[in-house]
Amino acid sequence: MRLSVSGRSAAAAVVAVAGLLTTSAISTASAGTTAPTRAAAPDIPVANVKAHLSQFQSIASANGGNRAHGTAGYRASLDYIKGKLDAAGFTTSVQQFTSSGRVGYNLIADWPGGDPNQVIMAGAHLDSVSRGAGINDNASGSAAVLETALTVSRTQYKPTKHLRFAWWGAEELGLVGSSYHVRNLPAAERSKIKGYLNFDMIGSPNPGYFVYDDDPTIERTFKSYYAGLNISTEPEREGDGRSDHTPFKNAGVPVGGVFTGASSTKTSAQAQKWGGTAGQAFDRCYHSSCDTTANINNTALDRNSDAIAYAVWGLSQ
Repeated sequence: MRLSVSGRSAAAAVVAVAGLLTTSAISTASAGTTAPTRAAAPDIPVANVKAHLSQFQSIASANGGNRAHGTAGYRASLDYIKGKLDAAGFTTSVQQFTSSGRVGYNLIADWPGGDPNQVIMAGAHLDSVSRGAGINDNASGSAAVLETALTVSRTQYKPTKHLRFAWWGAEELGLVGSSYHVRNLPAAERSKIKGYLNFDMIGSPNPGYFVYDDDPTIERTFKSYYAGLNISTEPEREGDGRSDHTPFKNAGVPVGGVFTGASSTKTSAQAQKWGGTAGQAFDRCYHSSCDTTANINNTALDRNSDAIAYAVWGLSQ
């Protein structure tokens, strides 16, 4: 997640797009009819997600300690993901841009099939800051989105809508990669995206459970998932305007996501509700060299990886 910009207010929530159905809603049909059978979201193995985190840590360690924009560590991170997706049957493309005098890259992966005029998209920023490996921020979101995509392939999932996954470059420099992507999408292509789901910092070591409240339908989907775990959530505020959902939201695309907190302090009420330590940041290693594989709460990472699958499956049918 990029650093905050003072004075920036959150944009108004976009109107829910007709046709996005939450998993909790799909069992309801009009009187006298039966809803079509819908595939249940699979469990995302947290061990697989953590294996990706270990790879990102190794990449950073071999490349000056980070995976920042314009570095060999970033490109190696992108190549790692691309190799996995190519082998799994995705159609991948690398989008190149320039920022701060360095070349950056976005990676886009499309799963064949589904209605091309109705796209559900999930994404995460792949770059770290220059001070560390960026394992919670944001290898956590990148790894969980990757493993969700690989699970789509393993299960040979056939959604009604078209699925697209993305990994953004130069988020830490001001949402550069995602802004470049949205800006260069023709209006007709933007209008096909019926939901963009963003995952930035989903394994904070002193976690909270925050849900983006930008789009009502997507928000209900994530809240339904957490309700099934008997976890109460709070609206996500710390990251408003600070992550890669923002360019999509500003372009009129419905957005949503989950978040476990960054440098803000966990309150006593939040610690009572979620556990952890009151009076301490959700992530004390935010944008620091200690954001390594030791800086991950496995329970939060597991829950939020499953939340991604729950939303992807629920919104794409």
